[in-house]
Amino acid sequence: MKNKLSYGQRMADRIAAFGGSWTFIFLFFGILMGWIVLNAWILNQSAYDPYPFILLNLILSCLAAIQAPIIMMSQNRQEEKDRIHAENDYLINQKAEKEIRELHQKVDQLREEIQALISNPPKKS
Repeated sequence: MKNKLSYGQRMADRIAAFGGSWTFIFLFFGILMGWIVLNAWILNQSAYDPYPFILLNLILSCLAAIQAPIIMMSQNRQEEKDRIHAENDYLINQKAEKEIRELHQKVDQLREEIQALISNPPKKS
């Protein structure tokens, strides 16, 4: 199934996997803290994005606007995979149910044959 994925689908899966990882969370937190420390204390008077960090808010909004549809694309692909797995499970369950019914019929037939033999034992010559 991986061979059938388009470039965009593979990228969406990779970005969603990275965006939902602890690595992303720690990296993102580090960048945010670095931005704030750099602009609030180190550059103080000549900060390129002074408090209340309007540029940082713009970047975060853009990131959220881009990241949300990518995550949704990846979720849609996962739903498609789950649907295929559910269909396969259903088909397997149907086959197993059919086999169980056939086994029940065979057991019932054997039980009837045994009952017939007990009721009318073969005569010894």
